Amino acid sequence: MDYKALGLKTGLEIHIQLNTQRKLFCHCPPVLRDDEPHFRVERRLHISVSELGAVDPAVVWEVRKRRKYIYEGYRDTTCLVELDEEPPHLPDEEALVTAVAVAKMFNAKLFDEIYVMRKTVVDGSNVSGFQRTMLIAYGGRAKILGYDIGVETIALEEDAARKISEEGKAMVYRLDRLGIPLIEIATEPMAYTPQEVEEVAWIIGYSVKITGRAKRGVGTVRQDVNVSIAGGAKTEIKGVPDLSLIPKVIEYEAVRQVNLLKIAEELKRRGVGRVELSVADVTAAFANTKSRLVRKVLDSGGRVLALKTPGFQKLLGFEIQPGRRFGSELADYVRAWTELGGLLHSDELPGYGITAEEVREVANRLGVESFILLMGVEESELLEAAQVVVERLNMAPKGVPEETRAANPDGTTRFLRPRPGAARMYPETDLPPVKITFEIMKRAEEVAKINLDAKFKELISLGLSKDLALQLIKSPHLEKFEEYLDKFISVPPQLIASILLNISKALAREGVEIDGAKIESVLDALNRRVITKEAVEEILRNMRPGESAEEVARRLGLVRLPYEEVKKIVEEVSRQTAKEKIIGEVMRRYRGRVDIEDVKRALAEIAS
Repeated sequence: MDYKALGLKTGLEIHIQLNTQRKLFCHCPPVLRDDEPHFRVERRLHISVSELGAVDPAVVWEVRKRRKYIYEGYRDTTCLVELDEEPPHLPDEEALVTAVAVAKMFNAKLFDEIYVMRKTVVDGSNVSGFQRTMLIAYGGRAKILGYDIGVETIALEEDAARKISEEGKAMVYRLDRLGIPLIEIATEPMAYTPQEVEEVAWIIGYSVKITGRAKRGVGTVRQDVNVSIAGGAKTEIKGVPDLSLIPKVIEYEAVRQVNLLKIAEELKRRGVGRVELSVADVTAAFANTKSRLVRKVLDSGGRVLALKTPGFQKLLGFEIQPGRRFGSELADYVRAWTELGGLLHSDELPGYGITAEEVREVANRLGVESFILLMGVEESELLEAAQVVVERLNMAPKGVPEETRAANPDGTTRFLRPRPGAARMYPETDLPPVKITFEIMKRAEEVAKINLDAKFKELISLGLSKDLALQLIKSPHLEKFEEYLDKFISVPPQLIASILLNISKALAREGVEIDGAKIESVLDALNRRVITKEAVEEILRNMRPGESAEEVARRLGLVRLPYEEVKKIVEEVSRQTAKEKIIGEVMRRYRGRVDIEDVKRALAEIAS
């Protein structure tokens, strides 16, 4: 796709859990637990208006679902703050120092005083119905590894409760994650390609991780991606689970918006205006159906309603993303609003066991060729689903609706809820403003010195190539590399990096299991000059459980020859071989047993 011609704009919101001793607004430890919870509390959330009398559309959406929320907690690691039965404590200072340090990394403008705000969230993930957040800085810009990254805002906020299960209209959350400090970095809109956006996301996340103040592991970093094209709309895609999925998510969202604009254009060409809510009970048309899908509903005492969709023939089945059609968008809305599993539409029928004759009978009863079938037991659910579908159909002639969507594992997306409005943020009345003191600034400046560009230059100064340095920074092995650098001072840094990254990876492809103990044993043998770097791969390949690198070298005959012996070998080979071929011949004859540096040294001494 020509993203420049499309006017593709992408923004990132990177959320990173901080590695602190306590939660952000209480003194509970920030630990996740899988043992049986000590208690369960049941709550329901309700709408409340802002100080200006407005109600956020995302709030209305969630409350209309009429859900019940069950919260699980532990007496020794969760407290009354998480249960919203006690006022919040003052923010954790270590988390605040980290947030200020990150602001400095991106040259963002800091606020003198930080105000804790309440951000309305009523999907159950926050017991109180809001998330506490603090805007730390704004308007940042930094050039890192060749990318010009503009940062709109940097915020420090509490993480949400952890969703455990969904039981009908009851959602079960665990309070262990609620309150863990979370830094949110939101970028300016970028015109980079999807692949470049992935790189930027990695740079932002790693800039925080490299300080050693971020949690590590699955689920500690979450990415949201905002995507729009010219003529489309800003769409927020929540919870992209992996950096490598970002390019596909952006590409597929751009495709979706292009295709929704095509549908809008076609509807205008057809003169389709507003779709009215017009449904008919067509259960009788399926009295003798062989469709298992329909039969299951009917046998449960359910009904089949048909909704007229005049002017939408061949558009309900129009593909908007790989494997997803416009009808899939409508089904997402039904699943989000109601307990129904989705819908069937006329563009995909006959199918699912529904015959052509049954389709004709439904069309005749409705008087239109284009329709949607809704099936269920509760009449109120069916009628609400029909209303939701009509609302979405009436957005179609306008093009792309502003939505919050969720990422699917294949990179496609599904509707989650409407985009929030401006009426969801208001001051936290239980906490005073927090001053950014000189002491906090001083500590933050020390943390900010540990940045990605500085680390990259440091690795190159050690003799690593730019590619190997970047590869090491991007890998999970950087901490081990630095540990081994201090421990095995006689081993060249580039060799340590190569063993961690390239040799281990090559052997893993062969099915050879390489762990830290094996690598340490090899590095120790190299450090003691027992083996050569040429023998490393063969020794790792043949290392048995519990066997040291030195033992393997003796078993395979790969013990490093002493320099005096190497010199004699070089003298002998030099009498029989052309000068330019001496090194190659020695290495060929004594592969893995002689070090090339010893060979070069011997040649230099002989020549002098």
